[in-house]
Amino acid sequence: MTLMRRIRKKFKNPRMSWDSVEIAERRKILNEYGLRRRREILIAQEILRNFRRRARELIAQKDEKKMKALLDRLVKLGLLKPEQGLDDVLALKVGNILERRLQTVVWKKGLAKTAKQSRQLITHGHIAIEGRKVKSPAYLVPVTEETTISIMGTLKGEDA
Repeated sequence: MTLMRRIRKKFKNPRMSWDSVEIAERRKILNEYGLRRRREILIAQEILRNFRRRARELIAQKDEKKMKALLDRLVKLGLLKPEQGLDDVLALKVGNILERRLQTVVWKKGLAKTAKQSRQLITHGHIAIEGRKVKSPAYLVPVTEETTISIMGTLKGEDA
């Protein structure tokens, strides 16, 4: 008998389902980062919410070991600089998380002309990190892996 992986929800729905200001902001973010649906923004918001919640708890507890672990993780992901502290974690925005997605990094590196084209290259399996194919545009790219992103093989329509 094989055990099935338990799938859990990765985000919380907003309290107000219809808010014209929120919808306009969401549309702007969707277009700016080439996202497909609202769910991707909600997942990024949840990731940010978890980091901020942990930072608030650690400010209250003053646990140096856990504080260092959280800051090291955020530095590794490229969300903070090494000299920044927990107060800077509370100042992070959703755009900071979206900037570290593989889709955005591929686009900003110039491997794709647009954010939507970078998404297509990733989902079709043309992008590799350290020689390993990555098919998830939502992959948060650590700073150490950013330089190893490349296009695999030759693409159709390119001259070899």
